[in-house]
Amino acid sequence: MDKDFFLIRRMKHGDESAVDDFVKQYYNEIYRYCYYKLSDKWQAEDVTQDTFTNFFKHFNSYIHKGKAKNYLYVIAGNLCKNEYKKHKEVSDLQVEDQIADMKEVQKEFVLKVSMEQEISRLPNEFKEVVLLYYFQNLKIREIAEILSINISLVKYRLSESKKMLKKSINKEDFYGYSFESENSSL
Repeated sequence: MDKDFFLIRRMKHGDESAVDDFVKQYYNEIYRYCYYKLSDKWQAEDVTQDTFTNFFKHFNSYIHKGKAKNYLYVIAGNLCKNEYKKHKEVSDLQVEDQIADMKEVQKEFVLKVSMEQEISRLPNEFKEVVLLYYFQNLKIREIAEILSINISLVKYRLSESKKMLKKSINKEDFYGYSFESENSSL
């Protein structure tokens, strides 16, 4: 008869010290196996504890047919697979989020470059008004003072600039630059 047989028998009869002996006997082996499979100390510890928890949870229906250690390895292996799948799914989602973020940043960059190119093609007097209004967030009155022109001329140049930009750039491409709603506060 093997050593497991007597430990199992003692545990089935309610011997608490046999449970401790059983865990002490196999804990390190199961932990090393889990660590090898998961390459993470904390996950390996959790899975090792879960292995013994699962073993004892179904202990009443356990029928000893050989070495209990083999059964522990089966439980641990399945739990490691589950843990790996769980972290792989999280990892895959993180990668997908990062790719989506990168695409969004790339789109913003392309649109910004496109917008800057189109603005640079505007006549200087229009370009200056657009830059001061939309990119420096100055009010129409402030722009008029800086450029030493009438408020009505600032408004006209803004309006004409929007028309010119809309012709050259798709309306959707004003990503982040709303030329529709003017801050007409003076």
